[in-house]
Amino acid sequence: MRERDGTPPGHPDERTAVLMLHGRSVPVLAGVDLDFKSYSWADALAKAGYDVFMMDLQGSGLSPRPKMDDPRNVNPAQQHLLKPRPPGFTPGPPNYPYQLSNSNSDRDELNTVVEWIIRERGVKKVAFIGWSAAAFTMGPYAVKNPGKVSSLFLLAPIFPPEGTSDAPDPLPQPGFPMFLSTKDGTWKGWGSEVHCAGQREEEMRDKVWDAIMKSDPVGSMWGPVDEGRNRIRNFVRWGWNKTTAAQGGVLGGSVPVLIAYGEYDRQVNTSSEDPEFNFSVPALYDAIAGDHKLMVKLDCAGHSVVWEMQHKNVHNLSKHWLKHLKVDGKTQGIFNMNTNGDISPAP
Repeated sequence: MRERDGTPPGHPDERTAVLMLHGRSVPVLAGVDLDFKSYSWADALAKAGYDVFMMDLQGSGLSPRPKMDDPRNVNPAQQHLLKPRPPGFTPGPPNYPYQLSNSNSDRDELNTVVEWIIRERGVKKVAFIGWSAAAFTMGPYAVKNPGKVSSLFLLAPIFPPEGTSDAPDPLPQPGFPMFLSTKDGTWKGWGSEVHCAGQREEEMRDKVWDAIMKSDPVGSMWGPVDEGRNRIRNFVRWGWNKTTAAQGGVLGGSVPVLIAYGEYDRQVNTSSEDPEFNFSVPALYDAIAGDHKLMVKLDCAGHSVVWEMQHKNVHNLSKHWLKHLKVDGKTQGIFNMNTNGDISPAP
């Protein structure tokens, strides 16, 4: 966990604590605290006076990565990416033939951090900001723990409306602990959602990858010299769907929700025949039972908007949300945001 304490001196119970959580493949510091120009979202919030905490779940970033130092525990279909081979490595079946973590362990870890912040900072609740797959952890946690969560800001949330509510049996689930990604693959995948002039800076190819590698001291030594491989934990998830999002009317009720996503984001809106991978942001908005809910579509933005030209507008939107819990003076509705940061009701 890292903290950026931008809160002016004052009584502890007056502090606004914000907890930021990463998605599936990018460690939290590379995602929300990138040390390059104006891209650090956490720094922008701290400078606005918020007490900002960032956490990596087990298997990500600088948190412990059990079973992930063994290259044999890489997805067998990706072990060819380990060239030159790490010392002593011979391709083959995983030595630990299970997925690394699951929804229960992720939410338990989140709870540990939330309770630590509440205790150490003397606050009653924590405001959540999550990017991408963070929704799998933060959404259900807020539903079950409304007394600990003041609000929920979800950027590009992954949401399968018909996903399962039940834990699989047995746990741990068979499989392997980790996937790998490459520098070129990451950049090209991001590029498939670039459709506007100036949507991303060419420098970001190196800046983002270097930040990911800085959070992965082992993966940075795998693969080609001076490039490395991004180790991505493999986890099994459940309990985030249209039923759980509506449960008890918590989301949009005692926990106000703001959803933001890019118009070119093809990861959050899919058309898979498998309900576990059929994702929809509008379906999340519709599923939230409470009235205090807002959704903003960002023009000229993809899934990686935190590293694109709209990043400052996302920072400003989150600062306004944390202070007012409104968008354009409203507590409910669907909006568009252009590249100048102007907000208008969706047609």
